[in-house]
Amino acid sequence: MIEFSYRNEGSRMIVLRCIGPSSFFLERVLFPTDILTFMAPIDSRVEIWGNELYGPKLEERIRISSENEDVTLVA
Repeated sequence: MIEFSYRNEGSRMIVLRCIGPSSFFLERVLFPTDILTFMAPIDSRVEIWGNELYGPKLEERIRISSENEDVTLVA
């Protein structure tokens, strides 16, 4: 497991989804300026979903790996 942190610097609400090995799944709503820190398995995938007039839109994908273990990601 690795610690991962994400901050919503946008002006709208987003949905953060983390999908990892061994059925790991986390989904949270983040309001503007919210910070979420959690433990996730290595090789998990983080998806950031926003909302457009036509529906949800995938805005960003981040891979959690041992390479970014010492780096706090803020987007």
